Amino acid sequence: MVHKKKVILLAGPTASGKSKLAIKIAQHFKGEIINADSMQVYREILILNSRPSIIDTKIIKHHLYGFHSVKNFFSTGLWIRLVKKKIKEQWKAGKIPVVVGGTGLYFKALTDGLVKIPEVPKKVRKEIRMLHQKIGQKAFYNKLIKLDPLAKKFISENDKHRTMRAFEVKKFTNKSLFSFIKKTKPYFKNEVFVKLFIDTPKDILHKKIKIRVDKMFNDGAIKEVKKFGKIKIDTNLSSNKIIGIKEISDYLHGKTSLIKTKELVAQKTRQYAKRQFTWFRGHMKSWETVYLTNINDLYKKIANKIL
Repeated sequence: MVHKKKVILLAGPTASGKSKLAIKIAQHFKGEIINADSMQVYREILILNSRPSIIDTKIIKHHLYGFHSVKNFFSTGLWIRLVKKKIKEQWKAGKIPVVVGGTGLYFKALTDGLVKIPEVPKKVRKEIRMLHQKIGQKAFYNKLIKLDPLAKKFISENDKHRTMRAFEVKKFTNKSLFSFIKKTKPYFKNEVFVKLFIDTPKDILHKKIKIRVDKMFNDGAIKEVKKFGKIKIDTNLSSNKIIGIKEISDYLHGKTSLIKTKELVAQKTRQYAKRQFTWFRGHMKSWETVYLTNINDLYKKIANKIL
């Protein structure tokens, strides 16, 4: 049996079968599962986020799923605070935490530490976002490079979120975002982590995504979005970015057909999976890639690696 002071990290693209695999691993190592998916924290959205079923949660205890309202702000910092507590609780109980999800930033924060940056006032953030909207990503990125030349080394010209984040940090603190990153220290020793990424082949993943999307609609995704539409929430909150909400809302307003809506949701999911792979290649180079078509064979292979 693996030493108790370990954390098994299981990452991978959406629809790769992480959740089912995590259950098998947790059963084998007498552990419990902790969520590392930024959208699965939301209480009101179950179907679109493919949250673990009641049956799954009865087999193995799951943590940090569906506990937070879509009406409230949630961040990597909040997640880190909660996950650190959960890991220590499981270690104390002699269990092996299995952290599973597809949010690369969560895993990076857990293994490398979270960058501590002074909170940028809402007014400053709003002004910067308005500027970005006005001049577009290309011109905004060029402005950032003039403001903070270090950013060119770390941020892609197509990365809108990080471009705006770096701009607002420099503008408010007069320091480069990357000077803060340099000072960041990890919370745990690297050797406690077993880092695994499910590297599902593109053609297989696309088939799985189609199956998942069809299941979502059969399970009541349209009804879920109807309920979501009745909740008054800030349009800037990340819960609005859940794949399927906009597409199904457009369908409910007669802007598109059901067939087209399903196609759009599948397309957006494929694009998201592609971004997850891109993150993995750029930020998770020390992780081991694993894949076998049969989930039982994959589980056995992973179990042997962890022992």
